[in-house]
Order: sequence, then C-alpha cells, then structure tokens
Amino acid sequence: MEPKLLLTPGPTPIPPEVTSRMSEGMIGHRSNDFNQLMENIQPKLKNVLGTDDPVVILSSSGTSALETAMVNLVKTQEAVVIIVSGAFGDRFRNIAKTYPVDVHIFEVEWGNAADVDEFEDFMNGISNVKAVFTQACETSTAVIHPLNSLGKAVKKYDEQTLFIVDGVSAVGGMAFNMAENYIDCLVTGSQKALMLPPGLSFVSMNDRARNRAADNDIPRFYLDINRYYDALEDQSTPFTPAVSLIQGLEKVLEMLESSGIDNVYTRHAKMRDMLRAGLRALNLEMLVADEYASPTVTAFKSNEDELSFIKKRLKNDFQITIAGGQKELKGQILRIGHMGYMFPNDMLRVLAALEAIVSDYREIKYYGKALAAAQEAYYE
Repeated sequence: MEPKLLLTPGPTPIPPEVTSRMSEGMIGHRSNDFNQLMENIQPKLKNVLGTDDPVVILSSSGTSALETAMVNLVKTQEAVVIIVSGAFGDRFRNIAKTYPVDVHIFEVEWGNAADVDEFEDFMNGISNVKAVFTQACETSTAVIHPLNSLGKAVKKYDEQTLFIVDGVSAVGGMAFNMAENYIDCLVTGSQKALMLPPGLSFVSMNDRARNRAADNDIPRFYLDINRYYDALEDQSTPFTPAVSLIQGLEKVLEMLESSGIDNVYTRHAKMRDMLRAGLRALNLEMLVADEYASPTVTAFKSNEDELSFIKKRLKNDFQITIAGGQKELKGQILRIGHMGYMFPNDMLRVLAALEAIVSDYREIKYYGKALAAAQEAYYE
C-alpha cells in the first residue's frame, strides 16, 4: 500500500528523527538533565520566534497559549480589539468573552487580509484600547495578515497598547521578528510547522507585556505566565511538563538549525507557489489573493459536490488526507497544509492525484498540467 500522506493544516507529520528522540527514555523533570535540556532549547527557540526575550513552554495545546495571552495581558473591564477573519480569530473572540473585558471586534471578510486603513479608522472610534489580538496566519482561510502594518497602526494609536499575535500555524514556516513588527506577545503551538505532536505551546512576551502580566489581578493559576517566567530563571517549569515532547523539540530545533532556518522558510514559500500554480492549472480558484497567501496552508474553492469528491478520492484512492472548510466556509473550500516535515515532492504527489481526480469528475483530461505548472513555479 502507498504510504499515507497527511496534508492537513495540523497535526502534521513527525520526522523519524524526532520520534526517535522522544523514544530515548524519560528523564526527571526536576533533574539537572532536564534543566540542561531547557537551557539548550532557549537560544534556538528564540531564533524561531524572532525574539531576544525568553520563551515560555506550556504543556498544553495552542488554544491554552491564546488564553494565556488574554488572561495575563488584559485587566478587568479594559477594552480590547480582536481581528476576526476566520475560525481562529473567532476563537480569540470566544476566549475574550469568557473574561470580564470590554471586547470590540474588527470583522474581516473570510479569505481577505485585514485592511490597515479600515483598521485604523476602527481603532480611532474606540477609547483607551489596551490590547489588539490577531492571527499571523488565519488557518481556516489560509490568509496572512500584514503584521508589520497592523503593528505600526497599533503603536500609532497608543505606544502602550499591546499587539498580540497568534502564530500557531505560521511560526516555523515563515520568518518572525517581534521587535520589527511591533509584536508584544507571540504565541504558537507544537503540532504544525514545529513538527511535533500536539501538546506543547509557546509564549514570548517583551518587557512591556511582561510588566503588564505582573500587574494583572485577574485570577488564574495554571495559566499564570509569571509562574513560568520565575521557573524559567532556573531552567525549569512550575508544573509537570511534557518531557518527551520537549526532548523532541530539542531535536526539531537542531534540525531547523542544521537546514538553515532561511532555507526552511524558502522551502515553505516554494511549496505554496507550486500548489497555487498547480491548482490554477486545474481551473480551481484560490480563496486568498497571492499577496496574502500563506506559506503553510493553501485554500481553494469549487462547488460542494466536486470538493466532496476530491476529498474522498484523495483519502480512499491515494492515501492523502487534506482538510475541509470550517464554519462559514464548510462545503466551500478545501485546505492543503504544507508546513513542517513536508517537501516539494509531496506537493507533486498531491497534484498528480488531483489531476486524476479532477479528470474523472469533469471528464476532461488534465494529466500533466498541474505538475508542469508546479515545476515551473518551483524553478522560477
């Protein structure tokens, strides 16, 4: 049987070297071995998140990192703005509404990136906004927001307003520089471009955000970021960590460093370009404009019957799993993940399968068209 190929936007495939590292055996989480492990990880982890500040590791899903940012950085009744352009912006909205904060939503049409001029006008209509939350990549639509322009707009509104970015489906697949993009807090998770199983999340805060967290009286316990920063001074964690995942993280970071992180980002961009060229050659419409297309996930449109046919045939006949649309986009798009332990050859495999499937469905021969377009995009 042909090997299975997981092309969802998370979880993603795990490199054999990482699986092997996680299987080497447990170490005590209150031992010098673990302290050394944490110390080894920090410099490489900072490089991937684009920061000089310590990066906290939580043993929980990416959603916990989103909630950690919310519960530590916003006080009771403070005004916050959340950019909602898809299912995960909506998750930030739902997290915010759990707490006693004043929530304002900047709605963006699903599939579009935030318009910075409209965002500035929206911000200027609200008094004393303390924090702005957005996705880097909105996983449900495959759009990348213009982080630098948005961050600049936030600081133009008020230098003390925090800019908080969900990088769950972007960190490891595209370059970040927190300072250059005015990001005060960046969060991400393990199960996407970082090539690990679900179960770890990461939070990086600059001094402004850390000071805000230290002066926040909203009740929290496990998600109290101050506990994690205190423990990190001793290269430890305040609670029992997912030791084997952190061992795997060390291997992931070694692999990224060995490959050259810029080369990793280039590979992700090439996979995006290959897919978009190949899908267009099959007369499939992109959801997102080229300018804001994610290097980690691609979404394309068609009618519901054809999309259902494609998704089922990919899995049943070609052992390839991709993802459907969520919420408002359910039945309207399919999403192909191309992040982490994935390579250009994987894009050729899925496009070859799509050529056959679309040819069958439309009774028009597309053989070779997507592959030729993808190869041209790769070598350009």
